[in-house]
Amino acid sequence: MRLNEHTALSSSKTLLVPYCQHHVPTYHTWMQDSDLQNSTASEPLSLGEEYAMQQSWRTDKDKLTFIICLPLSRASDERDNLFSGDQGTVRARKHDAEGQMIGDINLFLFEQEDEELNLEDSNYAPTAPCLVGEIELMIARKDLHRRGFGRSALLTFLSYVLSSWPKIAHEYIGKQDDAKASLPELAYLRAKINKANERSILLFESLGFERTSSQPNFFGEVELRCKPAVEGLKKLKWFELHQILQYVDGS
Repeated sequence: MRLNEHTALSSSKTLLVPYCQHHVPTYHTWMQDSDLQNSTASEPLSLGEEYAMQQSWRTDKDKLTFIICLPLSRASDERDNLFSGDQGTVRARKHDAEGQMIGDINLFLFEQEDEELNLEDSNYAPTAPCLVGEIELMIARKDLHRRGFGRSALLTFLSYVLSSWPKIAHEYIGKQDDAKASLPELAYLRAKINKANERSILLFESLGFERTSSQPNFFGEVELRCKPAVEGLKKLKWFELHQILQYVDGS
């Protein structure tokens, strides 16, 4: 999606920035790790394929992604602090340089299956598709596992998705400027996680996601679902309001 093309989300724990071409080499290096491949159910791609994938995430109407970085307090030194003379902006290649990148978080949208819709109600006649959002979260740097970065990024991302849903839905249907358009509803969010990735499963469960089955699916994945609300997120441990900052070219 282009919605977040110039948007960064800043909290005390993490900085989320749009996935750009200059992130690709580092991301490609991450994804050569067999453990990450297994945990994300991913196949290794060539560098050229990774660049093409980045373009897909940037332009496709059903994909929204951010790169997770260390927070701005760590991305800037005392002589070059973001909040002195450059307030309200995040600079590409500076605040999200290779050493600051730690992972990514994604939303993939698809239409809800007919059998999941409430067709028993004769008055129920949706004028727009109901959408399901699948969340994918990865903290690629193993030295930063179990430090709270995943929880921070997930809470920030969920808050952004829920509060920005009208804009996300407008871009999905391709009518960004049509105020009268019937917008798709968000039926629920879900995550599919490898059964061996117990920490990730526990993280999603702690945010209110519930397993759809006591047993993993054919691919060895546990599916968890939730339809959170912003007010509910605010009650969760370590939730904090994030800043929405402008993301600009830092070259």
